[in-house]
Amino acid sequence: MIEWFTTAQVAVAVVVGIVCLIAGGVGRAPSDLTNGLTAFVALLLLAQIVVSIVAPFVGNDPTGDPVEYWVYLISALLLPPLAIVWGLVDRSRWSTVVLGVVSLAVAVMVYRMGQIWFVQVA
Repeated sequence: MIEWFTTAQVAVAVVVGIVCLIAGGVGRAPSDLTNGLTAFVALLLLAQIVVSIVAPFVGNDPTGDPVEYWVYLISALLLPPLAIVWGLVDRSRWSTVVLGVVSLAVAVMVYRMGQIWFVQVA
């Protein structure tokens, strides 16, 4: 992992989560904006997969359990597409709220991934 990229991912996911929660709170159905922002969170997770594959080869090894890290990363990657599908099927305000909750969950998962990668004692 790259520390600044991890921080940026967490910040983006939190902002997307707040935007989606506000949109759902005012009664808006999922739109191109909320689905697009959630797709951007998924795109950042795909970039994180590439970084996570390359990082150990350049000397940036995780300090924690790699299996736990990858389980978090793959699980986080599954959430945004599933939430977008939910938003396309159920066009209610609650689908927009689900997009927000998923983005906030991804933020927490990426934060935890950073802890696994950087903070663990070997």
